Amino acid sequence: MELNMVRQMWQLTEPVHALLYYAPELTEEATALGLPTDERWPSYFAWRTAPLGAAGPKLVDATYYSFSPAMVRKYVPQIWSVADPAKVLDARLSGVDRALRALLGDAVDGPELAEAAALARRAAEAADVAGRPLAAANAELPWPEAPHLMLWQALTVLREHRGDGHVAALLTAGLDPTEALVSFAAICAAPVEVFASRGWTDEEWAAARDRLATRGLVDAAGVATEEGRRVRDEVERRTDELAAGPWRALGPAVGRLAQLVVPVMQAVVGSGLLPSQSTLGIHRGR
Repeated sequence: MELNMVRQMWQLTEPVHALLYYAPELTEEATALGLPTDERWPSYFAWRTAPLGAAGPKLVDATYYSFSPAMVRKYVPQIWSVADPAKVLDARLSGVDRALRALLGDAVDGPELAEAAALARRAAEAADVAGRPLAAANAELPWPEAPHLMLWQALTVLREHRGDGHVAALLTAGLDPTEALVSFAAICAAPVEVFASRGWTDEEWAAARDRLATRGLVDAAGVATEEGRRVRDEVERRTDELAAGPWRALGPAVGRLAQLVVPVMQAVVGSGLLPSQSTLGIHRGR
C-alpha cells in the first residue's frame, strides 16, 4: 500500500475521533461527572486516559509523550477522585452518541454508516497493538452495537495505534518530548503559540531549541534546517509505515472505507467545532 493512502486515511479519520474533545455534548457529560469545564484539559485527560484505568501521571507522561509532566500532574490523578474510569468511559460513549446523532441525523441508521463501521472494525481488529498501550487499551473495550459508535470506536483504536507508532518514530529519531514539538513547529506545522497548549515553559522550549541547534536541526531563529526537515520527514515516513498494517489488512476495501468516511468527516469539520489549527498539523477544512 502506498504511504500516501495511509496518510490520507489519517487525515480523513482524525477529525471524527477528535469530536470527543470539542463537541458540546461531551462538555455536558463532563459537567454531569463533576469535571471542571472552564478549560478543556480535565475532560481531555479523563476521556483519553480512561481506557488505561486510573492511570497515574508517569503512565500518562509516557503514553502521551509530548505534554509537560508538570501539566499532567495538574490534572492526573485528581480527575479520578471526581469520576472513576468506568463512569468516564460510559459518559464519553454517551456524549459521542449524542454528538454524532446531532451531526449526522438520519444517516446514523443508514446502510452506508453500517458498512463503514464494519470495515473500520475489521481494520481496527487487524491492528497489531504490541508495544502500543493506548491502542491496546482502546482495543480491549467492548464493541458498541450501534454503527456510528462502532465506527467511532474503531477510528479511535486506529488513531491511538498511529499515535503510539508516532512516539516510536520520535524515539528512533532521538527527539525527546519537548524537542518533538519544537522540531514540528520549526517546519511551520502550526504557530509556536499553538504548541504552548502542551504546557512547556518558555525556558524549557528555548533549551530544547538550543539542543536541536547543537545537532544542526534548527537555525538561530528556530527554523528547521535542511537536516531538520529531513529528520522530520523521516519521522513522518516512519509514522505512516508503522500505521499501515491495519489499512493493508483491508486491502482494496480501504478505498471504499475512505469514500464512506468522507461524509462523516465533512459533517464534523463543517460543524466548526474543531480548532482551525492544532499540534497535529491538520488544519480544519483541509
